[in-house]
Parts: sequence; structure tokens; C-alpha cells
Amino acid sequence: MYKVVLVTCSSTAEGEKIAQSLLKKRLAACVSIIPGVKSLYWWRGKIERSSEVLLIAKTSSKLVDSVIKEVKREHSYENPEIIALDVSKGSEDYLKWIADTVGGA
Repeated sequence: MYKVVLVTCSSTAEGEKIAQSLLKKRLAACVSIIPGVKSLYWWRGKIERSSEVLLIAKTSSKLVDSVIKEVKREHSYENPEIIALDVSKGSEDYLKWIADTVGGA
């Protein structure tokens, strides 16, 4: 019914741009931006290291495909990390707020 979508970005500015886009289109009720993420990952046959920011977008399950599409449209990476996780339980008031904000869940 609800999802948390994780997205890594190259900078706070890029994260804020993506967050604003998701919020303006009501694809997410809230996007938290966590700076100072250090990522190590395989890319094109070698291990890379990047300083990134992590976005945590709270949304409804029905909007995840639209969130993914919008993030890809706004993102600078060739293959951005976009991972949706199920929310199995939470504050009923908070989950209702998500549903009310994004148009129902």
C-alpha cells in the first residue's frame, strides 16, 4: 500500500531538484535528503567511489512506476539507483497523511 523509494544523487542540488519535482507532481508526500553518503560500487568493470546524497521518498504503491519514470527523467546518472521498499507498518496518522497528500493509496 505504501512504499519508501531510495535514490542516490550526485549532489544536494540534484537531490533537491528531484525532490521538488516529485513533490510538485504529488508523486511523493515527503522526500528526505541525507547528505554525506559514501558509495562504493561496481561500474564498467571496476570499483568506483562517490560522495552522494540519499533521497528517501514516501509514496503510495500505485505511484512507484511514476516515481521511477520521473527520477530517471530528472537524474544525471546513466543508471540511477532507484529502489522501492514495502512499508509493512507505520503510524496510521502518518500513513493516512501520505495517502491524503498523494491522492490516496
